[in-house]
Amino acid sequence: QVRLVESGGGLVQPGGSLTLSCAASVNIFDIYTMAWYRQAPGKQRELVAAITSGGSTNYADSVKGRFTISRDNAMMYLKMNSLKPEDTAVYYCYAKIQLMNYWGQGTQVTVSS
Repeated sequence: QVRLVESGGGLVQPGGSLTLSCAASVNIFDIYTMAWYRQAPGKQRELVAAITSGGSTNYADSVKGRFTISRDNAMMYLKMNSLKPEDTAVYYCYAKIQLMNYWGQGTQVTVSS
């Protein structure tokens, strides 16, 4: 069973920064697609950023230029800068492994003064 565990969420003021981390119970090097999703209260879960094992990335328009996704053999990261109140959500780590979808339990990010 693949397990994904997020960390790094919290409360931050508008304009601030946070870095989220995702640890997997399998070798991340073997996972082709990993991503960060988020879900705000009353809204659908949406893709924030994705990265392949080759390093190709894509971002939601709302976070381009502010967020950076990266990965190494052990972890996946989401560096979030210039945070806005509308970035407030539960952030989920996602991995696609051999056609199966895996999710972490989520970490809360709250942007508020």
